[in-house]
Formats: sequence, C-alpha cells, structure tokens
Amino acid sequence: MQRFILTFLLTLNSILIVFSQEPEHPGIFAKKAVKPVLIDGILNEEIWQDIGWESNFIQTFPTDTAKAIAETKVKVSFDDKFIYIAAILLNPEARKKYVSTSLRRDYRGNQNDGISIVIDTFNDKTNGYIFGVNPYGVQREAMVGNGGLLSTDFNLAWDNKWYSEATIHDDHWIVEIGIPLSTLRYKDGAENWNINFYRIDSKYSEKTTWTPIPKNFNVTHTAFSRNLHFSEPLPKAGGNYSIIPYAAVATSKNNINGIEEPLKPSFGGDAKIGIGPAMNLDLTVNPDFSQVEVDEQVTNLDRFEIFFPERRQFFLENVDLFADFGTDRIRPFFSRRIGVDRDENTGQNVQNQILYGARLSGKLNEDWRIGAMNMQTANDPLRGISGKNFTVAALQRKVFNRSNVGVMVINRETMDMEQGGLNLVNGKHNRLVGIDYNLFSKDNRWTGKFFYHKTFEEGKQSNTGTGHAQLTFTDVNLMAGLSYSNVGENYNPLVGYTPRVGYQRIAPIMSYTFFPDSKHINRHGPGFESETLWTPSLGITDELHTLNYLIRLHSYAEITLSANNQYTYLFFPFDPTRTGGEPLAQGTSYRYNYFGIDMRTDPRKAFSLKGVGQTGQYYNGRMSNFLGTAQWRVGYSANISMNISYSRLRLPEPQKDADLFLIGPRFDLTFTRSLFWTTFIQYNNQIDNININTRLQWRYAPVSDLFMVYTDNYFPDSFASKQRAFVMKLNYWLNL
Repeated sequence: MQRFILTFLLTLNSILIVFSQEPEHPGIFAKKAVKPVLIDGILNEEIWQDIGWESNFIQTFPTDTAKAIAETKVKVSFDDKFIYIAAILLNPEARKKYVSTSLRRDYRGNQNDGISIVIDTFNDKTNGYIFGVNPYGVQREAMVGNGGLLSTDFNLAWDNKWYSEATIHDDHWIVEIGIPLSTLRYKDGAENWNINFYRIDSKYSEKTTWTPIPKNFNVTHTAFSRNLHFSEPLPKAGGNYSIIPYAAVATSKNNINGIEEPLKPSFGGDAKIGIGPAMNLDLTVNPDFSQVEVDEQVTNLDRFEIFFPERRQFFLENVDLFADFGTDRIRPFFSRRIGVDRDENTGQNVQNQILYGARLSGKLNEDWRIGAMNMQTANDPLRGISGKNFTVAALQRKVFNRSNVGVMVINRETMDMEQGGLNLVNGKHNRLVGIDYNLFSKDNRWTGKFFYHKTFEEGKQSNTGTGHAQLTFTDVNLMAGLSYSNVGENYNPLVGYTPRVGYQRIAPIMSYTFFPDSKHINRHGPGFESETLWTPSLGITDELHTLNYLIRLHSYAEITLSANNQYTYLFFPFDPTRTGGEPLAQGTSYRYNYFGIDMRTDPRKAFSLKGVGQTGQYYNGRMSNFLGTAQWRVGYSANISMNISYSRLRLPEPQKDADLFLIGPRFDLTFTRSLFWTTFIQYNNQIDNININTRLQWRYAPVSDLFMVYTDNYFPDSFASKQRAFVMKLNYWLNL
C-alpha cells in the first residue's frame, strides 16, 4: 500500500508541475556607487539622485488586483563592500504617527508598519534573506526556507550585522539600508539576484508588493520575485570572520533538594568563518544560552509530548537544512535534544552542558547545499549522565525548477563516563538515515513531501522505518491535499521529535475560499480536515474529523468556527486531567464530539484580543476550555498582555473532575531601540507552580548585548521558593 501511494504521488508530481504565466518583467537595475553612501536616512548621495527608481506596487491584501493606496518607490545600489537599498514610502495625506508594537528588534505581525526586502542570492526561489525596517528605524532580519510558503518558513531568530536608518516627513517616510556583502552568501562574480519588496501600511489595511503575489500566498513567498541586475559583476565578498565571545556569572539555589550553586564565572563564545562565497563554518566552545527566553507553559491534556521550538542562536542559521526533514509530527532531527539529558536520580529531563560544537552549512553551487554538525555534551556523574556525541550531516540537491532531494545521516553516541568521555560505549548508539523529496512547483500551486527514514539501534532490527507521502494543490479559491504515513513500531529517532510510533495514518484536507465584494469581509469559506490512524492488529485507533468555517475581515480580525468528531483508543492507562487522578483503563476506546472557536480582533488597535475555545464531550465526560490573550499596547514603549488558559473537566467516578488554570501576565517595555525589559509571570495549577522570569537587555553595539536574567519558581499555597537563578551575560560581535 505504502509503495503504491508513493509511486502514484511521484507520478502525479511529474505530470502536474504548474508554471507561472506572469509576463516577464525586466526587473530592477543596481548601479555601482562611486562615492561612499552614509546610512543616515537622508538620500543626499549622488547615487540616489538619478533615474532607476521602481514603483507600481500592487496590493496583495485586502485584494490582489488594485494598485497601492500608499505608493512606494525603491532603488538598489552597491559597491565593493555593501548592497544599498533606499525606499521612499509615500502617504496620500500628511501623517506623523505610525503603528509599531515595540522598538525591539525583530518586530513581527500585520500591526506593524514597515517595509521588508526579500533577497534570493542564488536565484533558486527557495532560500533567501529578509531585511525589514519600520518608520522608527527598528530592524528585523530573517532567513527564508521552503520558498517562504508558510509564515513559519522564515526564522526571525537569525541575527547578523547590517545598518539602516529611517526618517519621518510630512507626507512620507524614508528608509536607507546598507547590508555588508560579507553578511550574505552568494556566488562570486554574480551578475543578478532575485528580489522583492513588500510594505505593510496599517492606516489603509493593505499589504503591497513590488512583484505581484496572489492573495492566497504569503508576502514572503520567494516564488514571486524579479531579477536584480548589477551594472557589473559583484566582487568577492572577502574574508567573513566573526568572533562572538561572552563572559557570564551565574548563581542558583534549589530549595527542594538543598543544592546551592555559588556565584561563579563562565567564559566561551562562537566563531563564524566564511568559507568561499557560500559556505559558513560556525564554531562554539562552552556555549551559554541563559539569555534565551524560557518557554511559555501550556496546559497539557494530550497523551503525548508537547513540541517547543528551538530558540538558541547557534542552531538557527541554515536551520532548514537540518530541521525541514520529515514533518511536524515525524521529525528525524530536533536540535533541542542536544544539551538535554535524563537525570537518573529523579527521572526528569535536565540541562546538560555542551562542551563544544561545529557546524558547516551553505551552498556548494547553485544546485547543491550541504550541512554538517558535530556537538559534544559533558559527563555529569552526580546525575548519572554520560556525555553524548551528536553528528548530523545533510546533503540537498535542487531538481526541476524549485524542488529538491535531500539525504540525512544522524548519529548519537554515548561516551564512557569512567574514561573522561573519550571512549565510545558499545551498543549505546542511535542512528538514522533518511531521504526526502520536497516538491515545489514554479508558482507553489503544487507542493509535496515524500520521505523514508530508518533508525538503527542494538537489538532492534525490524519495523524501524518510516515512510510518508503528501501532495497539496493550492489555488486562489481551492486548497486540497492528501497525506499518508507509515511509522514503524521500532522507529526511534532519539535526536528527533516523534511523539508516537507504530501506526499508519491517512489525512485528507480541503478548503474553499470566497472573496466577496464587501466593505467589511475580506474572505470566508468552509474547510474540512480529517485524519485516521490504524494498526494491522487493532484496526482504527484514532480519528479526528473537523468541519470549519473561516471569516476574515479587512481589519485583519477573523473568526473560525469548527465542529469536531474524535475517536481515541488507549494503549496505556491515561488520566485525562494529568493531575494524578484515577486513569482510564488501557484497551478502552471513546468517541466524542465537541465544538471550537478561534478568533482575534484587529491587531492594529491599542487593545486587542485573541483566543481559542472548545466545549463538548471529552472521553467519558465533558470539557470546556479556553486559551486567550488580552494585549494592551502603549505606543511603542510598552506591551502589556494577560495570557489565560482555563480547562473545566467533568468526568464520572472513579475519575475526578478538574479545573486547570494557567494565568500569565507579561510586561514588555522598550525604553529605547537598545534597552528592553521583559517580565512575565506564570501560575500553573496543573503542576502547582508559580514562575517569574525577568530579563533586562542592553544592546550596546550592533548584535552585542548585556543581559541580566532572574528566574524564580514558587509553591502557590505558601509562596515558598522552589528554585531560583540569576545570570548576567555580556557578549560582543567582533568582525575581523
């Protein structure tokens, strides 16, 4: 069956490649600057005075057929060290105030005015960079993978050094940008790249782009871009060497086990070395991630592990080379497994020190990409933890127009604790080999993913493979897709994220969108999602069928209503409240129905709401839950939000009822473009804990920071401290 579906979908792929019919546009021409360009937001340099400005931006929201209300003009230049970009963002009327949620770097969301540039330096229309600036000069940058098909395909956690300034005038604002060539990866002597520009203007509720993008696609979509022609071949970028050392002091106290760590210093850092025009070598020694914002807690009513995204900077550059293998529920590689191990005394997962690591990633040429990483963790005899060595290698080749084939090899080896971590322990390995085919048609109407992965461990020889096939069609109105997975019962990617194994799954999805001629409603339409899981011995074990209806307004407010039918077979005893109550018996099954609502108000307003709610049957009882956020924005200087999660579970005896609360106020203050203070509090009665995390950040130089972070955990009833920690960290980005 699996082989048949894979063959069918691959054949269908070869037949259904769809090519864009947009007439060829000459693109934009970049003339070389003969005099230095001062990045000050004042376009008084000679290069900005002559012809070469591009305009004629087209809306992609609320419609994709109208010209921009707020017009934009852009121009590109370069010299031996920089790419320069200038933009004049016009307004139909005088205007001094713009919407910005914060002065903090890496703003995101439709509620922020700004302009962004999408650059594809290898002309593959799949991978690239985003650089953005808002009217107050706040920067953001990201790396783009998978063609920017989804909003999750660009990574704002990637940081690099570049320069920009913005100035506000009566009826327009101006942006001037200088991006060092050494920041980018490109082919020596390149004569052209692909580029696009998009602008978000909150006053007119519009998104506009230089290259027209259909309204059913994201503005980050790299399939829709035009040529950027250089007046002469780009020079070699030259040496790209950066050192990012850090110094930190930390102290902690655990009142539960009586362990106190005195204030002690630590040192380490990273190095970034450019190898050729398109490869980068990253090195790290004793990395410290104490400044990374902690995960926001969630109420877990699922039977399986919850996924939390990677936030550590070292693992983020070219992350798609490693992280995009598999699917969201069958990940062969998940970098957060590195530096986490099991405390044999308590059975809990704990942080484990990373001693050193190296990562090589980038382009071999226009068709080939490579990624290789090796990380070593430390021995911790007091907690019974042996050091682990992690090796990951990936090779990807572009095929057809924008598709690619990739192979991955992962090896986790356990080191001998008694021998200082120098010797491998026989039989203590976990290995994976996989191959993925990612389909992207020229205009992304057809997308798909096909893969086969296999793990290798001592004592496990059979049923260690996983296969998957998925094909999706997306047009202006219709979206339809089908996926099939077969996960072996002994498949065990210890360096990945696969919460359950030993099943087959089929999942169709379909939606239809109407775009009415309305003053208020931007789009609406029905959708259907379904998944069915089964095993050869038990038959169907899980089902979820969902009918939904989406309504989105021109203000970006939206609401989705859904009706759900679910079936669950329990492979093991399970407490639906996860609070230690009487579990439901192993081998029992339940079918239940519930209704859902997902809504958000206009995010441009100073006060906004968003929330998700469900009510109905739940296993052998009933459930009502709500997860929501209320946010109050005070200009760009303060964002105050309240996150609330409440689950009301009513179950018949001998199971027990539960009322689960998770409440978390958050205060995000931006004093200047370089000084920020974030504090959030989380009360979770499911785990009986109050958590406080406060972080002060001073960006005293480009991509260089001083952090002070304090964390405390309390018992809610007595406010007695469980454990607390304080860290102060200083890092500096030095270009050599």
